[in-house]
Amino acid sequence: MDTLIGSYADSDTPPPTQFKRLAILGLGLLGGSFALAAKHAGLAQEVVGYSKSPSTLKAAKAAGIIDHGADSALHAATGADLILLAVPVSAIGPLLKQIRLGVAQYALVMDVGSTKSDVATAAQEALGDKSRQFVPCHPIAGSENSGLQYARSALFDGRRVVITPMVENPDRFVEVATQIWEAVGGVVSVMSPQDHDAAFAAVSHLPHLLAFAYVYAIARQSKGGSYLQLAGPGFRDFTRIAASDPTMWRDIFQTNGTEVLEQLQLFKQAIAGFEAQMRQGNWSVLESLIRQASQSRKDWASPSPADDIV
Repeated sequence: MDTLIGSYADSDTPPPTQFKRLAILGLGLLGGSFALAAKHAGLAQEVVGYSKSPSTLKAAKAAGIIDHGADSALHAATGADLILLAVPVSAIGPLLKQIRLGVAQYALVMDVGSTKSDVATAAQEALGDKSRQFVPCHPIAGSENSGLQYARSALFDGRRVVITPMVENPDRFVEVATQIWEAVGGVVSVMSPQDHDAAFAAVSHLPHLLAFAYVYAIARQSKGGSYLQLAGPGFRDFTRIAASDPTMWRDIFQTNGTEVLEQLQLFKQAIAGFEAQMRQGNWSVLESLIRQASQSRKDWASPSPADDIV
């Protein structure tokens, strides 16, 4: 991206190049990593951060992740031409209300939430006419590890980033959001918020629900502790995501519950079919079902980390 020349303060579209002030609201894994990646890519002249936790804010500044810390979300957003909300999806609406008066007419606002229909609605309600400046985004770069201490500048390298434009977004805002994510290493896809939520209920949200339930089922057994001592690579691989942040995933299940429950019903039908073959001793049929699933997994191509969904 070229260096920004001249003033864009009178424009109603965000600058296409370097930003003067990047505000990061929420300094966890994604927010901290975006700040580092933006610095590495030369996207912003100044990075200001805000966190509810004073210790996190202090640590972010000490580590050079941000240049300055703000004492409120509004102060961080005021004067920024790029604002990133890196908070749980349930906090996005309230946070947008807090910063609305500080969002300049030329500023681009993005989020990193794992659900999008609810976020789009929250933005429309919180920002009013300024919702045209909010472009919903979802970088598929999460981890079972959360927190600023895990932030790294290469987190988004080769990772899929889904942008779900709202009808009121000017094309230019979407174009600039795309340029930003590509500049920090992302591979951008564009789809509607509704299509996003349906797809991720199937390939991300349901797997997390199953992993949580599976570990819970083992741990609550009387001999669960001893069973877990025998667990090997298969258990580790299947349950890795069960170590993810509980609050974040509660919010995701709450906000995308309809789609997740629909996928859960399809899963229950499938598992019932497998169970029926076992109870009836139809081992050849069971093998056929397993073979179909095995082949589908093999056919699934994952040539790069961009296709990994956490």
